[in-house]
Amino acid sequence: MAKPRRTCLVSAPLLLLCIACTAQAADPWRPINPEDLALKTPSVEKDADAEALFWEVRLDDAQTDQTVLKHYLRMKIFTARGVESQSRIDLPYGPRQKIVDIVARTVKPDGTVVELKRDAVFERTIIKAGKIKIQAKSFVVPGVEAGAIIEYQWREERDSLGQYVRLEFQRDIPVRTVKYFIKPFVNSLFPYPMTFSVFHMPNTPLEKEKNGFSSFTLNNVPAFKEEPYMPPESEVRPWILVYYAEPIQEKPNQYWANFGKRIHELDKSELKVNNDLKRAAAEAIGTVTDPEQKLAKLFEFVRTSITNPYDDASGYSDEEIAKVKDNNSPADTLKRGIGSSRDIDLLFGALAIAAGFEVRIARLSDRSDIFFEPSFGNSYFLSTYDIAVKVGTQWRFFNPGHRYLPFGMLGWWEEGVPALIPDSKEPTFVGTPQSLPEQSMQKRTAKLRLLEDGTLEGDVHIEYTGHFAVEEKELHDDLTAAEQEADIIETIKDRLSTAQVSAITLENVKDPVKPLSVRYHIEVPQYAQRTGRRLFFQPGFFEQGEPQTFSNATRKYPIYFHYPWSKEDDITLEFPQGFELENPQGPGIARAGETANLEIRMSLVGGRTLQYARKFSFGGTRTVLFPATEYNNLKQIFDAFYQRDTLALTLRETSAPAR
Repeated sequence: MAKPRRTCLVSAPLLLLCIACTAQAADPWRPINPEDLALKTPSVEKDADAEALFWEVRLDDAQTDQTVLKHYLRMKIFTARGVESQSRIDLPYGPRQKIVDIVARTVKPDGTVVELKRDAVFERTIIKAGKIKIQAKSFVVPGVEAGAIIEYQWREERDSLGQYVRLEFQRDIPVRTVKYFIKPFVNSLFPYPMTFSVFHMPNTPLEKEKNGFSSFTLNNVPAFKEEPYMPPESEVRPWILVYYAEPIQEKPNQYWANFGKRIHELDKSELKVNNDLKRAAAEAIGTVTDPEQKLAKLFEFVRTSITNPYDDASGYSDEEIAKVKDNNSPADTLKRGIGSSRDIDLLFGALAIAAGFEVRIARLSDRSDIFFEPSFGNSYFLSTYDIAVKVGTQWRFFNPGHRYLPFGMLGWWEEGVPALIPDSKEPTFVGTPQSLPEQSMQKRTAKLRLLEDGTLEGDVHIEYTGHFAVEEKELHDDLTAAEQEADIIETIKDRLSTAQVSAITLENVKDPVKPLSVRYHIEVPQYAQRTGRRLFFQPGFFEQGEPQTFSNATRKYPIYFHYPWSKEDDITLEFPQGFELENPQGPGIARAGETANLEIRMSLVGGRTLQYARKFSFGGTRTVLFPATEYNNLKQIFDAFYQRDTLALTLRETSAPAR
């Protein structure tokens, strides 16, 4: 007889209990308070379209090679605008980061649950301010309606120890509670404790939590509302910087003195000079004796002699870049004729030393990210560098490794900031210069003709110099001709929606020296409005359709311009036959001391051609940051400019045109 198999019998109630426990373990969601589901109005900001009930992040830094941040966000939707603004989610990520384990759902007011399907998450490129492209995991939360609760979770993984991680506490909607749980890396062989620096929020002590975690909590956080021409977000939003470091006992002055001496010794090896460099410097300089001209010759030499394969304008493929060997010294860069932007900078510095100049690798901050002050002793904020050359008693700063920066100019983000000059005896901070308005100019020319039906047509030419040229070249140098044309058309249509643009040409897009030049033919139906026998039009073609610089009545944040700038417009506008100008008086001049100036001059040639010349400049005092208390004054200045720029003229029909 076969041995009977044993059967395990489980009672039905016990089986149901096991199933329930299994489901509960797999369920990622916390119970929802019925009061939150029934909520009709927000509590942090009374007019909010949506409000986050909580945003919790668990930062686990227990591993040496990975930092994990687990996010859980729950929000209440109050209005149709909230549905529209909060249904589409973008989770951006950077290099050496990834976003995984995304789950999301909608809980409707009646309790109905709509889950996000796994295949509804996709990767896409989002474009932020300044047309900066960022990768993101994106999805649309299903079934969202006013009164519903949205919640989603995701896991962010970074391939390194959590050194200098920024913890954000503000979103585009108000948040009742933001809480970070933080678990630091701890090892007896790693003597550096986790340290926290708090910005724009109360410096509250950490609370001890379970399993090695501690927490920061911030309650009733208002929504972040962007304002035009505002400082970088790290200057206005609450955040915490997390890093590992020895407890600093030094005062800032002593910290920078020791740091400057230490890196000066390290920098010496990067600026070594040999006979090849001495010969190259002598040949590049030639018979020039003026120090400024010597440096200009060296600057031009490294720009034209060394190829940077990592620059997207170089034309190198990924396969070719992978074969490029690292340079170990400026001599290697000179010999090979190829190198990174840093290699080019260091070669310029070594050649300057060979030519008899005193040279340092200056460390400085990036004011597109944060406004650094030496009173804060942490080298993390000196995130960039330039080559400092002493000319007479003054330090000059150069960045030849940046393909498009003119000689004597830095990137706008490096202008007007404290730069640390390393030294074996007395390191010191020196302010980098701020460029002048005339160094960054848009020179715009248009030869236009106005037709009797109000259509405007003609040819346009724009030249960009200085920071304008740098921005436009960086934007276009890795685009195809078709993509370049599409971008030009999109920019024009942003202000002239009916415009038809053709014959587009871009010149000097990849040229390090020449201005970027854009030409096109344009036709704009209904540019002028016809009423009976009159045509009403704006002679300032380049300002037509531009919004007011400052439209809000009040201001929360300081006003921040990236750099001083200027524009010069030369417009020739031919009237249709049988029309004459009815009110020929021009808008004149508006001045605000040395800060800003606008001058518009008009003249009539031969009765049918208007000459319109406009000159504008801002930042003559080299000031680019203004406190919020100056907002009303600045608004009045720019409102006055806007009024003059949008001046309308009238053409009156004097006789019927010949048919």
